[in-house]
Amino acid sequence: MRTDTIAAIASGMTSSGIGIIRVSGDEAVPAVERITKLPGGKKLSEVPANSVNYGYITDPEGSHEIIDEVMVLVMRAPKTYTREDTVEIDCHGGVVAMKKILDAVLSCGVRLAEPGEFTRRAFMNGRIDLSQAEAVADIINAKSELALNSGVKQLRGNVAAKIRELRNVILGAAAEIEAFLDDPEHYGDVDFAGKLKPAVTGYLSEIDRLIDTAGSGRFISQGIRTVICGKPNAGKSTLLNALLGEERAIVTDVPGTTRDTLEEYLSLGGIPLRITDTAGIRDTEDTVEKIGVDKAVKSVMNADLVLFVADGSAVLSEEDTKILELSSGRRTIILLNKSDLVQKTGPEDLARFSSAPVIEISAASGSGLDALTAKIREMFLGGMLSSDDEVVITNMRHKEALEHARESLKSVLESIDAGMPEDFFSIDLTEAYQELGYILGEAMDEDVIERIFSDFCMGK
Repeated sequence: MRTDTIAAIASGMTSSGIGIIRVSGDEAVPAVERITKLPGGKKLSEVPANSVNYGYITDPEGSHEIIDEVMVLVMRAPKTYTREDTVEIDCHGGVVAMKKILDAVLSCGVRLAEPGEFTRRAFMNGRIDLSQAEAVADIINAKSELALNSGVKQLRGNVAAKIRELRNVILGAAAEIEAFLDDPEHYGDVDFAGKLKPAVTGYLSEIDRLIDTAGSGRFISQGIRTVICGKPNAGKSTLLNALLGEERAIVTDVPGTTRDTLEEYLSLGGIPLRITDTAGIRDTEDTVEKIGVDKAVKSVMNADLVLFVADGSAVLSEEDTKILELSSGRRTIILLNKSDLVQKTGPEDLARFSSAPVIEISAASGSGLDALTAKIREMFLGGMLSSDDEVVITNMRHKEALEHARESLKSVLESIDAGMPEDFFSIDLTEAYQELGYILGEAMDEDVIERIFSDFCMGK
């Protein structure tokens, strides 16, 4: 890893009230000192660690004119984000001001940071493990309260603690076998296979439980792929607008208004939804509408959740039953819309064609949306994240490592059942231990680490 001094705009390249330029490395303080003017001629290198200092940033060239009035935070290693000397310049948040200050810092022999390099240094310097580093990106990219809470828990180390706990017991079992192989006479006639089998079965049970959370974890981190479907004029676009709290989709009394899919990301009661409003599904000769219908059908087939909107003020039609048949086999919630009007279709009518839960709503007034939120939470999360100690796997790299560890532990059981020598047990236990270590970033290939941090933003 490169250990030179780096800098970047940490607050994003958009105008805001405050801008932050972060500098990290051995030369952070001397470099920023060259362009900093503090009251009374004080030197930045003389200020206490973990102090905030008022002053000015000046142009390093020519007349040393003042660029901006700033607050300069000086933090000394190892008690910093990167465990390196770190300086943060809080300036006015205009794009021109931030860029000019960054250019001034870079002119003092500092290099522009690569994406994610500050967090990468925190990982390489041992302040956080790789799962915690990935949690930083999850927090930045969180689009719902659930995703944020999950990222914070992972950053606090709940995933790492569980993985370390599993690794410790697996390593202990492997070490005991190795000790036996080195000095069998000391252990006497010990039935290692009989002792090890229930222990490994327990390890597998715990890993299976973690892998089982990955389904809900994907929904938390990436959002539930949700499709609103139904026949024309059932109220699909009105429902989307109600969920978003804004007039996003065009709503008219003319059937077939929506001709294409309309995608939005929203948080419904803290639950992240990647939601798609579709064209009304029906047989049509209109070329453009037919393309929209085909897209709607494809969206239904790829959805995690189908919200089928039925018009309760109209008699259930053949189009409705065909759409219900299309959504068969997928997690579906039937929304019996227009409950504020005289009803011609009830839940009992829909029950004849589908076993999916039925919720009576009025998309126009918002009635029934709380019940919809509760049902989605029940269907997809099932109590996940109900406790601060709950460990949920939201990262697919972590899931893959767990699956590989599971295969290694299954090999241990197969060796036990086949009556193989104890050294076979030790080999597979060690492999499981190593696979779990990849979650924490131990013995990782450099290109894998490079790929993980390349997805981070520049100032993080």
